[in-house]
Amino acid sequence: MFEITPAWRSTFPQAHVGVLVMKDVVNPAHHPLLEKQKADLEAELRARFAGQDRAALASHPVLHAYGEYYRRFKKTYHVQLQLESIVMKGKSIPSVASLVEAMFIAEIKNMLLTAGHDLGVLHLPLTLDVSKGTESYTLLRGEEQVLKPGDMMISDALDIVSNIIYGPDQRTQINANTRNVVFTVYAPTGIGEKAVAQHLQDIRDLVLVIAPQAQVELLEVYGGDQ
Repeated sequence: MFEITPAWRSTFPQAHVGVLVMKDVVNPAHHPLLEKQKADLEAELRARFAGQDRAALASHPVLHAYGEYYRRFKKTYHVQLQLESIVMKGKSIPSVASLVEAMFIAEIKNMLLTAGHDLGVLHLPLTLDVSKGTESYTLLRGEEQVLKPGDMMISDALDIVSNIIYGPDQRTQINANTRNVVFTVYAPTGIGEKAVAQHLQDIRDLVLVIAPQAQVELLEVYGGDQ
């Protein structure tokens, strides 16, 4: 269900992408155990990074790896900005439907860029490739977006479903009726396979809080050097 082009392997030989597929999930609007985990993580992050400024945060190995990638496109890694808002401004991880909130909790905890999709809407296989800069797709918020050249992107048989710089699409987004879900993780050079695998396991464990009956169909990390 997941294919990698030679172009991606040659362009990003030290990068990794993780894929987690879970079936028989549910997506309630709110889950109290998940809310507790979110509050506990926020408190832990504020304690861990207390007194650090933006430069100190940006020097964290994971954030540094993403910062180097985003800088090529004259962008700032949005997960770093979210972490800053939690640590420095006392804000919270967004309260959204539980499957997406589980993804956000893991994303902030591990600082790894993650997208979620409804498996039932996807037209498999998924293909990991490098953008040429001529492709376009509909963003999560509904706007049409042309990709920048040289970005990592994932498509299904119909269209682009995500890329690093602009994020996931609207068509395959997780919704209240999602029962089978795919999470993908982009990890540029500097982030190892073990970190991505642990992140996928964290997402899995958070989904199982919401849906203990859920089954893992695939949990795999792919690399350009494989």
